[in-house]
Amino acid sequence: MNSGHGRDLPSSRGQARRVALEVLTRVEGGAAFSNVLLQRAGERLDEEERGLASELVLGTLRHRLRLDRALRHFLRHPLESLPPLIQSILRLGAYQILFLSRVPKPVAVSTSVDLAKQVGHAGTASLVNAVLRRLSLEGEPPLPPVDEDPVEYLSIAYSHPSWLTRRWVERFGFEGARALCEANNRTPPTCLRVNLLRTTRQEVLSRLQGAGVHAEASPYLNEAVRVHGGPVGERQRLFEEGLVSFQDEGAMAVVHALNPSPGWVVIDACAAPGGKTTHIGEWMRNEGRILALDIHPGKLQALSRHCARLGIEIVEAHHLDARGAGKRFPAMADGVLVDAPCSGLGVVRRRPEVKWRVRPEDLRELQKLQVELLEGVAGALKPGGVLVYSVCTLEPEETEEVINLFLRRFPGFSPGDLTPYLPFPLQEGQGEMARQGRIFLSPHLHGTDGFFIARMNLT
Repeated sequence: MNSGHGRDLPSSRGQARRVALEVLTRVEGGAAFSNVLLQRAGERLDEEERGLASELVLGTLRHRLRLDRALRHFLRHPLESLPPLIQSILRLGAYQILFLSRVPKPVAVSTSVDLAKQVGHAGTASLVNAVLRRLSLEGEPPLPPVDEDPVEYLSIAYSHPSWLTRRWVERFGFEGARALCEANNRTPPTCLRVNLLRTTRQEVLSRLQGAGVHAEASPYLNEAVRVHGGPVGERQRLFEEGLVSFQDEGAMAVVHALNPSPGWVVIDACAAPGGKTTHIGEWMRNEGRILALDIHPGKLQALSRHCARLGIEIVEAHHLDARGAGKRFPAMADGVLVDAPCSGLGVVRRRPEVKWRVRPEDLRELQKLQVELLEGVAGALKPGGVLVYSVCTLEPEETEEVINLFLRRFPGFSPGDLTPYLPFPLQEGQGEMARQGRIFLSPHLHGTDGFFIARMNLT
């Protein structure tokens, strides 16, 4: 890795903190997503070190705003004026001091100084030592009083952008917004989707538990298993054998909402990387036809490998912008899924960097694409067909506003009652919304990633 500042980071084999620094610096530079980099970097570490590296990266990203506020209190110059690697070292050290109680504070300081010596010079190592020693002795500055500015309090205390906490307080109230922020900062369970074409959930649970993995059946979805800890080897073997896929329960609920029957023709309009495509294939018992569309040829190749791993033979990969699906496949489909590109603000508990990358103006730009995708696939449905729209975000511009715009422009579609298909118990006030074909799933209410799902019927 070359940051352009200081020396390259040495080989990190066997060194969780070095790997964490490498990943965090690349993520902060906008180069990639943390979960992807951690998965690749984890191959260089043993299981214990892999867990520590993941904790350091994700924890630092989750609490970045609060960490930066604490660091600025002890810095003479702006944090942003420091080389990116040194910024990341300071954040990693501050996270261990303030949030990771199992690491003694002197260890957090000394290991951070060691990293600074390896990638910087004597002056930056001395600065890291001075700042983190003071933080470990004096602690962070007091949080702002909650009653003076609740929005600012939530933003700092839970490290979310203030523009986001403001809109959540307006929509959910202070306690609802706080609960959502808290849920976003908790480590979510790993969820496995069992390939019921090849095995049963009980067989998967038996293998996991026999290998010392803390795993349990989902109380809501018959194909889901929740993993809360333990060795990763067995779950990886299950994946490689095509018996499970990694997928959040909220994402699984999307296919429940579509409820495709064996023998259907289904179009997955934005198919890559293939999680929902393959779920549809399993749901349809490998009977029928799935047209998987995407604009990225490389991702379609990965999708095809995913299908082969799971033994799904009914998927046809098409390099096609879904906005042209209605013209390419007129009145062909019994069901269409539009799992649209979105801000991703519903999955910040898994990808915490998302909340620092998305801007308010992005939501309107995404809305335009999302509406165009729905309009583009509308002509591909047969009369009586089902159209499902889903996004992993809770923001109005990408959810209800999109559906309202589409239904006004396409009066042949009407909301389809979701209540027969929802695997989760409805929260207070959600019943009427579900009967009108819409539902929000959220981390603080359902324990899932944040999702919006809408079901519409073509009359």
